[in-house]
Amino acid sequence: MKTIELGPRARLTVADVTVTARGDARLLLGEEGRLATQRARDVMMECVGRGELVYGVTTGFGPLATTHLSPELADQLQRNLLYHLATGVGPSLSVEQTRAMMVARASSLSRGYSAVRPEVIELLCACLERGVTPVVPSMGTVGASGDLTPLSHVALALLGEGWVHGAGGGEVWSREALEAAGLIPLELGAKEGLALVNGTATMTGVSALNGDSARRALDWALRLSAAFAEVARAKVESWDEVFDAARPHPGQRAARRRLGALLEGATRVRRRGVTWTRPEGGVALDQELVQERYSLRCVPQLLGAVHDALGWHDEVVERELESATDNPLVDVEGDRVLHGGNFFGQHVAFAADALNNAVVQIAVLAERQIAAVTDARTSGLPPFLTGGTPGLHSGLMGAQVTSSALIAELRARSVPASIQSVPTNGGNQDVVPMGTTAATRAAWSLERVWEVLAIGVIAAAQAMELEGVEGFGPHARGLHAFARERSAPLDVDRPLSREIMAVARALQSSRTT
Repeated sequence: MKTIELGPRARLTVADVTVTARGDARLLLGEEGRLATQRARDVMMECVGRGELVYGVTTGFGPLATTHLSPELADQLQRNLLYHLATGVGPSLSVEQTRAMMVARASSLSRGYSAVRPEVIELLCACLERGVTPVVPSMGTVGASGDLTPLSHVALALLGEGWVHGAGGGEVWSREALEAAGLIPLELGAKEGLALVNGTATMTGVSALNGDSARRALDWALRLSAAFAEVARAKVESWDEVFDAARPHPGQRAARRRLGALLEGATRVRRRGVTWTRPEGGVALDQELVQERYSLRCVPQLLGAVHDALGWHDEVVERELESATDNPLVDVEGDRVLHGGNFFGQHVAFAADALNNAVVQIAVLAERQIAAVTDARTSGLPPFLTGGTPGLHSGLMGAQVTSSALIAELRARSVPASIQSVPTNGGNQDVVPMGTTAATRAAWSLERVWEVLAIGVIAAAQAMELEGVEGFGPHARGLHAFARERSAPLDVDRPLSREIMAVARALQSSRTT
């Protein structure tokens, strides 16, 4: 199992978060991280000892920070913080999403600014390694002072006072789960409750998983586009490398190269323009267009833009993974505690909204390709790719309508979350970024994208079946085989719901090649 070391100079990637969330890697607080976190804690305690006011240690929280408290009350204050914040509602985050936010929080705390004991980070790492995953409601955070509400549910579980996911489903009291895993529940010290909850870990962890999922969805959209080009016997001169030179966006270049690789050995596509004979009288009517409809012609441009949006999203997320995002932070060199706003998740919120726009466009493209191949007027194939008698059998008519319905669902939920600021917390949080709302909404959108792509894969395989699979290139035949492992040819009408979902799950769990 891969080991990922945490510390001030650790460079975590979206892939690191994803593999750890899936249980295929473990986190370790390195020696540099232990020293850095302990130094920061020592400086903070010295500042408290000198009588300096430190937010959340010798003051109350939010608008109640005007209340000054004795350092002897710091431990009780931290516990009360978790109690009053544990107000999350709605469906729980998935196990992977919760584990991803734990990775993000551990990484942030290891940077040497947060003044927690090394043991706090080590307990987070141990819970990840031994499968102790808190139950975290998905709603209740505005992402302004970080993801206070969801992270409080994680922190309570570390204390043995929350719920975790059971091995066989259901929920287990966290103290029992910690003891079964050989772990001792955490006893909070000064600032440690605040450091656990006061950061962007939820939006960052979920966004990291989204980045991984979106990259795979993008690749499947390219695979599907190449297969549909073969089905349509498309003219693919629009996928020529000259267009890269004329418009040098890196994503367009990457998409075009991928499409070219996918079409290696494909003989059904036409790579050169249409030839013609000068008509008598100077005019003739021909049903064949000189170029394809946009859902094939503009694939490098559309999916290339998705590629570039995804690249920016992942850059922002990975930069956030290298950040200390709680408040206050400790300046070890300056021997001081600084109060600021690194918990404000606007960067991730904007990136999550941008990713959502991009993945919705993946689904829009796939739906238009499905519509074209199922329409006998444009495909030249039987209506809705029916394998039986048209009229008696309706083929993929229902599946095509489902893809349209999914697009409507996606569009209805695509209003940017990152601009929905709602003043709260007695006016203290008078602007908020809504980053976790943006990230979880993008995760929901990706679920729908996989379902649209699944319908596309089934449609492409059925079209190949009708045309004769042996006439297609290696990539298209591989896509056909992938579909047929989970969905049989549609000779006569049958319910397809479960098959669509089976293909969607298989796509979602696949890896890019």
